[in-house]
Amino acid sequence: MKHILSIQSHVVFGYAGNKAATFPMQLLGIDVWALNTVQFSNHTQYGRWKGMVLPQGQIREVVQGLLDIDSLKLCDAVLSGYIGSAEQVQDIINVVREVKKANPNALYLCDPVMGHPEKGCIVATGVKEALCQLAIPEADILAPNLVELQVISGHNVDNFEQAIIAVKAILAKGIKKVLVKHLSHVGKEEDSFEMLLGTTEGIWHIVRPLYPFKLQPVGVGDLTSGIFLANLLNGKSDIEAFEHTANAVNEVMKLTSRSGLYELQIVAARNEILNPNCRYKAVKII
Repeated sequence: MKHILSIQSHVVFGYAGNKAATFPMQLLGIDVWALNTVQFSNHTQYGRWKGMVLPQGQIREVVQGLLDIDSLKLCDAVLSGYIGSAEQVQDIINVVREVKKANPNALYLCDPVMGHPEKGCIVATGVKEALCQLAIPEADILAPNLVELQVISGHNVDNFEQAIIAVKAILAKGIKKVLVKHLSHVGKEEDSFEMLLGTTEGIWHIVRPLYPFKLQPVGVGDLTSGIFLANLLNGKSDIEAFEHTANAVNEVMKLTSRSGLYELQIVAARNEILNPNCRYKAVKII
């Protein structure tokens, strides 16, 4: 069995952060160690929420407890997502280094959540800068959305060709894999949902349906990153992991759209996450 230390947010109601990623990774046979950067009543795109950021020093304290029982050597990967404060970024990087010291084969997937105020995704002051300065240089795998792709690459991305250039620029920094979770308006097909995967072997593109929603569900990126990392740890090739991720998330989105509900229908889609009915294929473009 593989083990992932997943350091991201937790919501009591609904699905975002660890709440969106943990169960799907467990379905795929991964033992998930969830360390919550925040505990909120609900995700921030409701416009109101209650709860707290994990106090400064607590990430270090919790991981020290894992060190004390000599368990970090069992950790196969660290996954980081929504971070509650800029100070937590350094703590997470220290954790990544401790894990890799205990297990040199461990991976670090950084889902660089930088916030999207127009959509109501709020992150604390300084988190974006700390991610760029501290976390991204340590990452083996990055999973940016379109906004984060531009920030990290330093390139404007106004069309599909520029997205390819941006992925190449990130790979040139030494990142092993770049999973662009959503191309949004720069995709090739206006009425589809598109993703890119860039590795040292090339760049692949996948297209799946775009479903209608009254309100766009939150936590899709967290779900995507978790499934992709779980697939890699389970021994799938990069392309197999990419394709299963796209198809599994498609099944969740299809059921969520049919439900008419705001929150992701992850539990309802549990069988389809394991064995998606759809078979969308990745196409190598470079």
